[in-house]
Amino acid sequence: MHVPFSASDFINRAEAVYGDRPGIVDEPAQPAESLGALTYREVADRARRQAALLDDLGIGFGDRVAVVSHNSARLFNSFFGVAGSGRVLVPVNFRLRPDEVRYIVEHSGARVLLVDPEIDESLASVTAEHRFTLGDDEHLYAPDGATPKPWDPDETTTACINYTSGTTARPKGVQITHRNIWTNAVTFAMHAGVTDRDVYLHTLPMFHANGWGMPFAMTGLGVKQVVIRKIDGAEILRRVQEHGVTVMCAAPAVVAAVLEAAQTWEGEIPGRDRVRIIVAGAPPPTKTVARVESELGWEFIQIYGLTETSPLLTINRSRAEWDDLSVEERASRLVRAGTPALGVTLKVDPEGEVLARSNVVLEGYWQQPEESAKALDGGWFHTGDGGTIGDDGYLTISDRKKDVIITGGENVSSIEVEDVLFSHPAVAEVAVIGVPSEKWGETIKALVVLAEDQQATEEELIAWCKQRAAGYKAPTSIEFRDELARTATGKLQKFKLRQPYWAGYERQVN
Repeated sequence: MHVPFSASDFINRAEAVYGDRPGIVDEPAQPAESLGALTYREVADRARRQAALLDDLGIGFGDRVAVVSHNSARLFNSFFGVAGSGRVLVPVNFRLRPDEVRYIVEHSGARVLLVDPEIDESLASVTAEHRFTLGDDEHLYAPDGATPKPWDPDETTTACINYTSGTTARPKGVQITHRNIWTNAVTFAMHAGVTDRDVYLHTLPMFHANGWGMPFAMTGLGVKQVVIRKIDGAEILRRVQEHGVTVMCAAPAVVAAVLEAAQTWEGEIPGRDRVRIIVAGAPPPTKTVARVESELGWEFIQIYGLTETSPLLTINRSRAEWDDLSVEERASRLVRAGTPALGVTLKVDPEGEVLARSNVVLEGYWQQPEESAKALDGGWFHTGDGGTIGDDGYLTISDRKKDVIITGGENVSSIEVEDVLFSHPAVAEVAVIGVPSEKWGETIKALVVLAEDQQATEEELIAWCKQRAAGYKAPTSIEFRDELARTATGKLQKFKLRQPYWAGYERQVN
């Protein structure tokens, strides 16, 4: 028997088995009216009513619905009301500038646009056939009792399009299928040991690779989920204490924020010997991993993956063989990317690039067949990351082959930042690279050659970038050079430009 996987399977089980249990606890402090604590039955009802409204609007199966929002119960609901009803959800990074959001909405062909109230005014110029503000529930959901048109699931169809910065100046739309979602959610939950006794805190932006798939994984297992809208280390500790949080996902910068807040926390750190914090983006320094165990008493779990892989490719979790090791020795093992998750096959090609095969690998890039063919050449997904696989099967990421900088868990295309800097009249040449940062993992540095008889300051060029791209894409430092070394054919060799800043580091990513 073959029964197609569907994103709706997760909410269907939650409603059937855990209908009266709190499913999502909305952020209390937000511009829209908080939904408070919704049971899984109420989440499922809202999903049906959202799907029924899309029916009324004439939004067909396969049509795209874009959502630009901070973490919220309404965004969470859309994973089931939109993707779970046969439409395609396009979660958009709320940190992007209006022109960047407009590109994604237009490129995806989204017929419906839902916008968080806090950014509604700044995105006033971004429109779609139907545009609504989150919180305007009368226009977001059909009346009570509404039943949507039945959808016959096809697991090979696209459920979500997640835009990610890559080697091009424009972001690419990663097509994640229902089969991708299912495989990622189930294997991730299994490797992380999730049960219905867990409480999950949404420290990870839900727009980021579908919150790494946790809205699906946690829902299917009846886990109580808690929304946090804006990241603050002390507030994370308070939520852990208030709700009994046991698991969360985070970028290295979030780990650093919690560790900093713990320094002034009064009383015992909440969640000791209970919380599992799952980290991705780029592994923090070994000492940071050790501090998570020694100062917080939390378990540190490292994963590796990409938006294109839903994202779980590898997982590194402390194992029984490491129980007698010191905290520092365990930490030194946990900074590796880890071993392949169930169903994932990895190899390193002769050029040192990590390649992957799995049911979590994307269908393709939306409306970019050439980029899709390149990424999936030879039946393997080309990650763009350099690495090695040890005799014990553990993957270590050592370098980034493509021009992407991961800072605070966000992908930034160095080419995009270079384009912005090139638009300044005083800039003749520029190379943008990632350099080590204890707080952010990597931070953005621009090496700039000024045009003849032109002047510009570091502050001026950074401000120039912030005016023309999302703030997190702006360089944190600019170094002026008389020239940039090139090959005989005029090509910049960024690995050589990065070398002085990474001296003493085992890996060329942090």
